Amino acid sequence: MNKRYILTLSCKDVRGIVAAVTGFLAEHFGFIIESAQFGDASTGMFFLRIEFTVEAQGPSEDVLKKRFHEQVGARFAMHWQIDGKDEKSRVLVMVSKYGHCLNDLLYRHSTGQLAIDVPAIVSNHRDWEHVANWHDIPFYHLPIVGGDKLAQEAQVMEVVERHKIDVVVLARYMQILSPQLCQKLEGRAINIHHSFLPSFKGAKPYNQAFDRGVKIIGATAHYVTSDLDEGPIIEQEVARVDHTHQPEDLEAIGRDTECMVLARALKYHTEHRVLLNGHKTVVFR
Repeated sequence: MNKRYILTLSCKDVRGIVAAVTGFLAEHFGFIIESAQFGDASTGMFFLRIEFTVEAQGPSEDVLKKRFHEQVGARFAMHWQIDGKDEKSRVLVMVSKYGHCLNDLLYRHSTGQLAIDVPAIVSNHRDWEHVANWHDIPFYHLPIVGGDKLAQEAQVMEVVERHKIDVVVLARYMQILSPQLCQKLEGRAINIHHSFLPSFKGAKPYNQAFDRGVKIIGATAHYVTSDLDEGPIIEQEVARVDHTHQPEDLEAIGRDTECMVLARALKYHTEHRVLLNGHKTVVFR
């Protein structure tokens, strides 16, 4: 059976990129299944995602990558990667005391809605250890002892390296990551948080929203950076509410929205549909 690959790339937008890429694939027995591209006029950058197969007489994956770099990637100074479509991303889920996003991701994983592997769950509390045990996933209880966050984060990185983690998901993990850990996980850590219009920070955000009589609540999934909640946005969703909704109603609607947005963001990321564009993202849905 022909192997499927996903090619993603970004570079300065100049004439001939698509012709060079598609010509290369044709010369190497590639057959394009799906293609999406975007030229950002504001930054002069070009983005491309192509899903393709290579026929049996075509080159191996290593040879394909080597030749692509030599013949196309280097020529256009591309940031590119070729991934096997059937290679599942290894996802580390981090959680604190709110388990709705964790449970939702594990359900989608178990039913095949998310084509991922979850080799480990990390938490600073033991509240959801029983859920990890039920799914037969190793659970790491890593509390912050004596306020030493860096020591705890070193343990987190040990888990990341031990399980060869591709992406870390903060599924309502209620700790701010240090700049050092943010840098180590740059481009491969996804966070979810509520985002109201206006935004309410601090304790009991849903009560604050209720007191202000908001008409829209929502959630945002984004990459983690050292700038708190300001990383490149992957996905967002809103839900309309009205004067009949009490704070507990807003919280319930918010939980559902957070689950949906986080699952979408993780799906887009693990299907290699998200490309970084400075402080923004290009998402080929």
